[in-house]
Amino acid sequence: MATDVLARMAQDLRLAGRGPRTQEAYTRAVRQLGEHYGRSPEQITEDEVREYFLYMTDVKNYARNTVTIALCGIKFFFQQTVGRQWTLFDLVRPPRERRLPVVLSPNEVHLVLAMVDALWSKVCLTTIYSCGLRLGEGTHLQVGDIHGDRGLVHVHNGKGAKDRYVPLPQQTLCMLRQQWLTHRNPVWIFPAPGRGHNQMTTADRPIPKSSLQGAFRRALARSGIRKKASVHTLRHSYATHMLEAGANLRQIQEILGHRSPKTTAIYTHLTAHGQRHAYRTANRLMSRL
Repeated sequence: MATDVLARMAQDLRLAGRGPRTQEAYTRAVRQLGEHYGRSPEQITEDEVREYFLYMTDVKNYARNTVTIALCGIKFFFQQTVGRQWTLFDLVRPPRERRLPVVLSPNEVHLVLAMVDALWSKVCLTTIYSCGLRLGEGTHLQVGDIHGDRGLVHVHNGKGAKDRYVPLPQQTLCMLRQQWLTHRNPVWIFPAPGRGHNQMTTADRPIPKSSLQGAFRRALARSGIRKKASVHTLRHSYATHMLEAGANLRQIQEILGHRSPKTTAIYTHLTAHGQRHAYRTANRLMSRL
């Protein structure tokens, strides 16, 4: 049964020390492979896996990150769980993309946040922007993660199963306290809503990420901004605005939880100061033409 082999794969991932999000992404990739061929994934041949990756890149035109996650998950499954050392996995290399992320200006961020209607979604989106959080890190904030006296947020189990502390602005702290007072849930700052008077107080899980994504899309549409922005755009915007305000790349790398400084360095291409400097330099160089 496919469920049995996927359960064994999940156990292997835990034994290998992979985080919950990695476990979910890798097993989903293998499940989708099995669904594509209509049978249990361990019955699929190397040639069929080859055809599947060609299908992903040539027919579906999936983004590099999507193909990379699928490759890592399927490779782990066949090499570690099933025990097949196929040379195919040394061949597949998704092409590198050189796309810069979408960034909102400070005024655009303020405009979008002003268009958010519900208090919980406004506070959660504001926290994600003002602390440079990922979507799941924002929705899963717990009461014990907020260190108001130190001005810090403790981010648990971030990407790569890493913890980190990020600066917490005083205004954001006040908004988080205001949000918590609306439900007083002992665990979650953004508990999942339910039916009944005390459902949010007793909720045992956080708000779904899809609910916050929907709130952001509606606010973006009301703002009239035509950029292809998402909740994650707030994190990119935070990093860019911090760099423009004088924070160094090393500080921003630590706050964002990036493993490599190369990942953080992309924001040097996005700052308004850098663009103005390049514009003045180009004009000076071309002034004699």
